[in-house]
Amino acid sequence: MKLTVVGCSGTFPSPASPCSSYLVEADGYRLVLDLGNGALGALQSHVGLYDVDAVVLSHLHADHCIDLLAYWVARNYRQEGCPDLLPVYGPRDTPGRLARAYDMPEQPGMTEVFDFRTLTPGSFQLGPLTVTAVQVNHPVEAYAFRIDHDGRSLVYSGDTGECPDLVELARGTDLFLCEAAFTDGKETFQAIHLNGREAGEHAAAAGAGRLVLTHIPPWTDPDRNLRDAEAAYSGPVEVAKAGAVYEI
Repeated sequence: MKLTVVGCSGTFPSPASPCSSYLVEADGYRLVLDLGNGALGALQSHVGLYDVDAVVLSHLHADHCIDLLAYWVARNYRQEGCPDLLPVYGPRDTPGRLARAYDMPEQPGMTEVFDFRTLTPGSFQLGPLTVTAVQVNHPVEAYAFRIDHDGRSLVYSGDTGECPDLVELARGTDLFLCEAAFTDGKETFQAIHLNGREAGEHAAAAGAGRLVLTHIPPWTDPDRNLRDAEAAYSGPVEVAKAGAVYEI
């Protein structure tokens, strides 16, 4: 598999990166995980607008899904005609939420462009990829994903606070793409986000092969979170950067 970081800024875009979006490729299949603010523009540097095979949304906060509105425009008004329906997996009411955000009637909403499918905990197949979803610890319905292919795996945390189910999902994974939005000792809100130390602890408990910290907002010091993660986890750790590519 190849993982490309399309965008990794948490909460709102930074000067260096759009919000959350990740491209996973294997055997010619192209899966987009999340499509947050500004991500659609950056995505076009890595894959054609009409070459994506599926989109999976971790949850419906704007920094993870809002660029699907622009993607609807790009597909619906394509000069050569709208392409085939694109599968979009998301939490309950994803079609209604996106229609309301665009101020359009919920029926048909965006269903003539996207084939919406409701996420539930469990595994499903997307081309050559096996995707396993678990619900994580966030104020809204939110999911983390494990993607397995040919004996290799990556796990994407989405947005979550401390979560034992995330540890189990990431057990033995080759690459753990884990959010670290908070700073240890600064934010004390529970069940929202992880800090660098907690991300490291989750990776250590899971026995992950590699940890990549993501979803770090512009107001959070990534170097501090990196140090905190390294203190809790003995494997290789780095901070995600837009445009970074990982071979898994």
